Amino acid sequence: MASRSISKIQILPDNLANQIAAGEVVERPASVIKELVENSIDAGAKRISVDIELGGRRLMRVADDGEGMVRDDAILAFERHATSKIRTLDDLAAISTLGFRGEALASIASVAKVELLTKRETEVEATRVVIEGGRLNDVKDAARDRGTTILVRDLFFNTPARRKFMRSEATENYHLTAIVTHYALAHPEIAFELTNNGREVLRVSVAKDLRERAFQIFGAGLLDSLLPVGGGRDYVARVSGYVSAPRERRTTKDSQYFFVNNRFVRDKTISGGLLEGYRSVLPHGVYPVALLFIEIPHDEVDVNVHPAKTEVRFRRGEAVKDVVAEAVRDALARAGIVPDPADRPAEHEFSADFVSDVPPGDKTGEQPTIDFKISSLIESRVVHDDLRGSELVKESTSTFDTAEAGEIFRDSFDAADLADIERIAVAAQIASQPAAPPRGYAELPPVDSAAKIPVKIDVGDLSSAGIRPIGQLHESFIIAVDNEGLLLIDQHVAHERILFDKFRRAETDRGIESQNLLLPETIDLTPAQSEAFRMIEGDLESLGFGTMRLSGRTVAIKSVPTDLPANEARNLFAEILDTIDAEKRGTPNSILRDDIAASLACKAAVKINMKLTPEKMQWLIDRLLVTTSPTTCPHGRPVILRLSMRDIEKGFHRS
Repeated sequence: MASRSISKIQILPDNLANQIAAGEVVERPASVIKELVENSIDAGAKRISVDIELGGRRLMRVADDGEGMVRDDAILAFERHATSKIRTLDDLAAISTLGFRGEALASIASVAKVELLTKRETEVEATRVVIEGGRLNDVKDAARDRGTTILVRDLFFNTPARRKFMRSEATENYHLTAIVTHYALAHPEIAFELTNNGREVLRVSVAKDLRERAFQIFGAGLLDSLLPVGGGRDYVARVSGYVSAPRERRTTKDSQYFFVNNRFVRDKTISGGLLEGYRSVLPHGVYPVALLFIEIPHDEVDVNVHPAKTEVRFRRGEAVKDVVAEAVRDALARAGIVPDPADRPAEHEFSADFVSDVPPGDKTGEQPTIDFKISSLIESRVVHDDLRGSELVKESTSTFDTAEAGEIFRDSFDAADLADIERIAVAAQIASQPAAPPRGYAELPPVDSAAKIPVKIDVGDLSSAGIRPIGQLHESFIIAVDNEGLLLIDQHVAHERILFDKFRRAETDRGIESQNLLLPETIDLTPAQSEAFRMIEGDLESLGFGTMRLSGRTVAIKSVPTDLPANEARNLFAEILDTIDAEKRGTPNSILRDDIAASLACKAAVKINMKLTPEKMQWLIDRLLVTTSPTTCPHGRPVILRLSMRDIEKGFHRS
């Protein structure tokens, strides 16, 4: 009798299934804090306190004054897929709470030692539940006011592989601080407190609105640069919050905070809309500060995309992106940074029907309304030349009628003059249209593009001498020639490479020279920046910064690198602290110093749209040729493009 095959498919034990789920939900200590803080917010807390030790490895504690739980619920909460926030399938289509999956507590408890202490207002005693590695160890009465406290100890104690991949304490502290900051911004009505190894990192009381909460976290310095955002479309999304004026900018997106229905998210749709709003305002590689809140119907967004719930999917993503871009653009327009679309006159706005009904030679007939903008006349060379010296031509865009200008016209012009003006106005209208080719001639063909001809060049292709500047293109690119042909040199990145080499040499030799500021600049650091400042405070002097910590998270900048414009001190200092970001804190100091030197060089270098003298252009070229990498900037962009004589001759069919 043939033996039966052994089944290979088995149902996983609950504890193993929970640990697998923990791999998705609990990415790092900050993931634990996120889930616990969200539960506190959903429970109606008005005060949330967070304590961490050793980057969350040793201890994470979240306490709130929310509604709490009864004993049965406290035990059941650690079961997988146990939740009080959804009941039916329809509830998934319109989720209004932050937590809802019922996986968080079960996943956390499966990879840590967890203690829950909770009490409802109506209960006499609190309940204490102890779980270790997913196993229920103890349930008993305890003492506590209304609310819930959860302690998470020894994260990943039973999964050594996961613990091995945790980052340094500084990196984990950065993420922990960032997540608490995010939710403090999203909920001004809640007081937050964060302590790290017993040291207070963040403490904010209940605020009346987002602006007051932003002041509590970022200080007055950033707040003065924020522009209010408000707008949106019905049935798509409403947008509110703040964005920064162009002078307050960053080289990373770490200072952009996005919330969808008060849920912190990382979303490319919102980010894309924000950058679209700043199009032509900020250069490439520079990002604004943003606190954007998107209110959208719950059935228009799917928050169930990922177990960590930091990603969402919009049903009409492009429409949401457009709404964000419009709201940001309107905020910039109200501040006078970009033109307001509503104020732009129609192109070629001109009307000259004011003489059509006046008989020749009749000076007494009443003239119809004059309806044209004087600026439109001035823009036309013909009209400007013919009317030069007349009282009619004024630096104004006001619309005149005969009541305002009748005396001028009667005193200054006769009917023949008016007829001439009409002829000129019609000519101006014709001139404003694209010119037609002369009769008998075919339309001119387009000029051949040389876009594919210029190429980046290697260091070996540059001669040590013989490069001569001949001018500038749009006051941004140096046009130069050598024996091989034509060179285009990006003046900003060329100077950036020169300064980068200078700063790196100075760091190695004796430190970057500094200049004292007449009045020290004060900057209010974010909690995350404060952590970064504490790490590199001793190294800032070698970078040319003289600093002094004041009260709280406020720092005074007393001196800055010599080549740095004083008005760039705040931005560069903030960028340096942002450079010490989460993933770079474990990198060698040499790499960090390269990043910092690159940021400093970018700020101090000559800018685009800046006129240079021939001597200055020659100086830039000569200094560039003796740098360590004349053909690339510190960020990897090309500095020089070449159009060789062979390519030029080939383009003109001479070869």
